[in-house]
Amino acid sequence: MFDIWGIQNGSEKALGRVIDRYSAYVCTVIRNTAGETLTHEDVEELASDVFLALWNNAAKITGNNLKSYLGRIAHNHAVNALRRIAETVPLEDETLSDEASVEEDIITVEEREAVKNAVMEMNSPDREIFLRYYYNAEPVAVVAKGTGLTEAAVKHRLSRGRERLRQRVIKEGSYE
Repeated sequence: MFDIWGIQNGSEKALGRVIDRYSAYVCTVIRNTAGETLTHEDVEELASDVFLALWNNAAKITGNNLKSYLGRIAHNHAVNALRRIAETVPLEDETLSDEASVEEDIITVEEREAVKNAVMEMNSPDREIFLRYYYNAEPVAVVAKGTGLTEAAVKHRLSRGRERLRQRVIKEGSYE
């Protein structure tokens, strides 16, 4: 509690004590949320961002549950990192080939965009499950551990989500 007051009063020493005390916890929350998707350096960078957010928003923090606050911020930063990763569209070998027509390439990009948008509109934890499993290629066991769900629940949510995506894509006419 005294450290948060110190941070609110601009004490860098208080921030240093909080960083020393909670760095491992913040990194664990980030790793558990992102699974094996992020590198060690990415996790450290996100952890730094969490403590920067604490410093910048210290005046808004009330109460004495600093650990919960840091955990929530760490989780949110990790989820946002997963979203940024999912937003990148990888170049496929087919895209670079001379045989593929420009029209086919455009349709493929549009289809990917439609699916990506549909996934990003899913509710949590379904969105996180889809991002981790399909975009980050994490095994079901890793996704289950990171989300706190059973493997059976993850498989069920993936199946149900695929069906919703299929129905949406058919309804919107993105695929024929």
